[in-house]
Amino acid sequence: MSAAVKYTLGRIGLFVVVVAALWPVDLDIFLKLILALLFSAAVSFFLLKGWRDEMAEEMAAAAERRRTEKERLRAALAGDDQTEGDAPAGGQVDSAADQPGDTPGPGRGPSA
Repeated sequence: MSAAVKYTLGRIGLFVVVVAALWPVDLDIFLKLILALLFSAAVSFFLLKGWRDEMAEEMAAAAERRRTEKERLRAALAGDDQTEGDAPAGGQVDSAADQPGDTPGPGRGPSA
């Protein structure tokens, strides 16, 4: 189970426990819910520290993976990661497709 799911279920569980503890107290239901939210947040700060830290590490690792993948894709789009095996024979790139011609291609307007 992922750390985020464990932490979220822990927070919900603490909230339910505090609501159950406040249930016999003679207060308005909304006041009970607000107090339960505040108390469960304070208690979870101390009791769920390990799960919160684990979740933060997972999120940081995921952000790093996304950043690395984004840089790799940007380099691929810029043509920085082309190897010699990818280049056509003779090392020259066919630039005829980039030259304006008689037939307009996709995204090109009619030649004037």
